[in-house]
Amino acid sequence: MENTQQFYIDGEWVDPIGTDTLDVVNPATEETVATIALGDEKDVDRAVTAARKAFDGYGSTTRADRIALLDQIIEVYGRRLGDLASTITQEMGAPTSLATTAQAPSGLVHLTAAVDALRAFEFEERIGTTTVVHEPVGVCAFITPWNWPVNQIAAKVAPALAAGCTMVLKPSEIAPLNAIIFAEILHEAGVPTGVFNLVQGDGPTVGAALSMHPDIDMVSFTGSTRAGVEVARNAATTVKRVTQELGGKSANIVLDDADFEEVITRDVLGVVVNSGQSCNAASRILVPWDRMDEAIAIAKTAAASIVVGQPECERTTVGPLVSQAQFDKVQRLIQAGIDEGGTLVAGGVGRPAGLSTGYFVRPTVFADVTNDMTIAREEIFGPVMMLIGYEDEADAIRIANDTAYGLSGMVSSSDPERARNAARKLRTGMVHLNGAPLAFDAPFGGYKQSGNGREFGKFGLVEYLEAKAIFGDNED
Repeated sequence: MENTQQFYIDGEWVDPIGTDTLDVVNPATEETVATIALGDEKDVDRAVTAARKAFDGYGSTTRADRIALLDQIIEVYGRRLGDLASTITQEMGAPTSLATTAQAPSGLVHLTAAVDALRAFEFEERIGTTTVVHEPVGVCAFITPWNWPVNQIAAKVAPALAAGCTMVLKPSEIAPLNAIIFAEILHEAGVPTGVFNLVQGDGPTVGAALSMHPDIDMVSFTGSTRAGVEVARNAATTVKRVTQELGGKSANIVLDDADFEEVITRDVLGVVVNSGQSCNAASRILVPWDRMDEAIAIAKTAAASIVVGQPECERTTVGPLVSQAQFDKVQRLIQAGIDEGGTLVAGGVGRPAGLSTGYFVRPTVFADVTNDMTIAREEIFGPVMMLIGYEDEADAIRIANDTAYGLSGMVSSSDPERARNAARKLRTGMVHLNGAPLAFDAPFGGYKQSGNGREFGKFGLVEYLEAKAIFGDNED
């Protein structure tokens, strides 16, 4: 791959100012697949300067101009889907099937949703004698994660382009190669010079420099709650807008009238998608105490059907975790679950049989878990889930809400109205009823320590706009 040791700034691939580099490791083989340059504060300043210079022109473009640009990006993106999928498999271990059907196409869905939102959005409205004008917020900094890499890039870049903003992207240094392809796509599509800029680097250096930069008007961050606190702290000195999509510890309430065989099988397999490395994974599965033995048997059978293996293998449903650090964290938390009295229904510490290389983890199910255990409080970010018993529906809702997080949740019931009523009592930004999938035109984001702000569709577009009131503009 070209451009791995360059940055995309002011419409060109340029050499970094510093000399630091970082190897990108394939988590299935533990072999280096590329080496990227790491930026510093001077690289950030160069990129922000380019974005600031470009803002006056791009921020004044028409709706039609931006629709045409996004349509062109969509066309070029479609031609690069295969490149994106294979790169994501190589750098973060997503099984080929997942990379091809979900990881790479997710960016295309966000671009399409942004165009649809742009076409329908009212940038001016009349309120009495006042005209309210919605204008682009300005120069944006994007700090994105490794778990759904191009998904999170597109979820920020697409609405920002639709709004008329310019931007600097710092992707995760663990899975940075897809961002290079994304920059190539935007360049080929004709994004104006300086509107989009890419600087590789780590959070403490490049991320902090972006968050603190006085010429950045907004920071959009996706990652851990711990890192999100640092972003907010760094941004506070310049009082810039900060939106964050952070950690989660989502609960899955299986009500007593649900089809347990169907629901628990479905949701055990759902937790391990992307090796469990999804912020909205509903890993706390809440079931009635008097049906716990039934739930354990179903979960054990479902876990046994999961195929952990090399990402390129057609039979593989779960690939490796993304890094040695992530592997070590998940192993520590599985051991904590055992030490604190959890009963292993499936899985446990160590690699699956036959896999001695790569950051592979055994899909793990715990029973006899209480909500005060470490594994029920901390975000594990691996293929690990727990069965937690409840007395009645009110107890289930209490347990579900007893967490510092509030990103997502699930409720399953044979009675849609009962499921709907329970969902309204969850303190989360999203709830899936009876296994309903994400909708990319609906808001994505959370309550409490899961962040603030929303992404996707018109809700994402609004985050990149300022509202200006022009008083007396409609005097009769």
